[in-house]
Order: sequence, then C-alpha cells, then structure tokens
Amino acid sequence: MCLILFAWKSHPDYPLVVAANRDEFYERDTDGMGWWPEHPHLLAGRDRADVLGSPGTWLGFTKTGRFAALTNVRAPSEKNPDARTRGELSLMYLINKDRPNDFIQNHSKRFSQYNGFNLLMADLSDPENAEMHWVSNRMMMGPNIRPRKVFPEQALSPGVYGLSNAMLDTPWPKVNHRVAAFAQTLAMDQGQLKNADQYLKLLADTHVASDHELPNTGVNRDWEKALSPAFIKTPSYGTRSSTILRIRKDGHFEMVERRFDASGTVGHDVVTGALSAAPGSNLSV
Repeated sequence: MCLILFAWKSHPDYPLVVAANRDEFYERDTDGMGWWPEHPHLLAGRDRADVLGSPGTWLGFTKTGRFAALTNVRAPSEKNPDARTRGELSLMYLINKDRPNDFIQNHSKRFSQYNGFNLLMADLSDPENAEMHWVSNRMMMGPNIRPRKVFPEQALSPGVYGLSNAMLDTPWPKVNHRVAAFAQTLAMDQGQLKNADQYLKLLADTHVASDHELPNTGVNRDWEKALSPAFIKTPSYGTRSSTILRIRKDGHFEMVERRFDASGTVGHDVVTGALSAAPGSNLSV
C-alpha cells in the first residue's frame, strides 16, 4: 500500500473515510477483498505470498468497528530480507480486542522484527469513545530514517491526513496533491454512501512529479519518478487495488475495491452492511 488518504471525525456524517491505493509487484499472489472464513467479521484482501510470519493484509475492516491499514517505509538501504511480513501486524490488530494504544504497548517489543512500516488503527466499537492511532517503527532524524525504540501514544486528532511510504503527512507530491483532491471530494459527499467513483477517480491520478518535487528515498531518479504518481503503472510493478471505505455515524458502511494488473482493471467489488456489536463491546447503532 503506497497511498492512504483518510478523514477522521471531520465529516458530519462519517467518522471515518478512507481512500487508498496498494502498490505491489504484479506477480505477487493476492486475493481481493472478501470476508475471511476463519474470521467471519473481517473484510479484507489477503496476501498469498510465501513470507516469513503469518500472511496478512494491507487494509481491513471488521463489522465490529475495527480498521487497520499498513504502508511500508521506503528505505532500500536498510531492508532486511529475513524480516517478518508486515501484513501480519494489521491482521493481528483486526482480530485482536485491544484498543489501538494497548495494541501498540503490548506488541512494541516485536516491532524490530519488521522492516519499516506505518500502521493505522481505528476502533469505532464504542462510538462515543472512537479513536484512531498511527504507529511506525521508524522515525526521521534530519534527512535520515532511523529505527524507533520508544513508541509514545500517537492518537490522531480529527482531520484529513495523507500517508505514503514515509512518515504521516510527509509532504511527498502525491500526498500533497491527493490530500487536496480528497478534501474537496469529501466536502461534496452528502453522507449517503453514494458516488464512490469520485473517490476512485482521484486515486487514479497518474500525474508524475517534476524533478524538483521528487523526494530522495534511496532509489534511482527514474524509479523515483515512476513511483511519484498516486496511481503507478510500470511493466512489472504498479497499483494493484484502489479501496474506498466509508463508515457512517449510524453504523452503515460501504467498502469498494477496484483491482488492476498490468493490462488494466480486473475486478470491482462493493460490500455494504452495518456494524454489529462484538461480545463485551459498547457498540450501539
């Protein structure tokens, strides 16, 4: 996943709106969005690659009001090929009962086992106390990315955010350009779970950043340019899926996924429903 735009408690009808692109090699084995038989409340795509650890997901949502999404931190020089798969972190949160900050504190000792990641977690199971957190096992020290050893609370305030393959709201061109477009689309959304195509359209932007806008992340300049659009397309690597998730205050939700390969669109699914209470939760919708 290389771009996540999200609005947290900043729309009158939706506590959470997410618009995200997952970028990956086309050959990586993947299942599209669906309900998981072993976790019937979990709606997510599934990584099928041969990895160390439990194959997980890049973005998922549960009917009990839990949301998680993951991006890699782009730092080619420090990549460890023997690290555990990062997708298991989002899966662990989604099938867990911990609140986001408790999850961070309970699992922070294992974060060093993974290459750089950003993890977003939201819990809407108690609407009056809904919360969203961001955690990364990397931090910026000047122009350099370094491992993080301490994980302070990172609860997010209401607002509109953009996350790519650096820290939250790092002003990469795709983040700046698409956050503005996302905010405009959000403002026009009347809260009726309609017109998801407007969100998919902003994720389909193929604008390539100019040379002076490009970040310096350790890959060569041509690859930096190829990775700069919101929607990426190269012969072997590109945007594999675009996902829209909107959750209304009344508990109704819609999740839309459009999937791609090197030839173009290969699938489109829409799932709607309503949140349901988990045992011991305070959900009331």
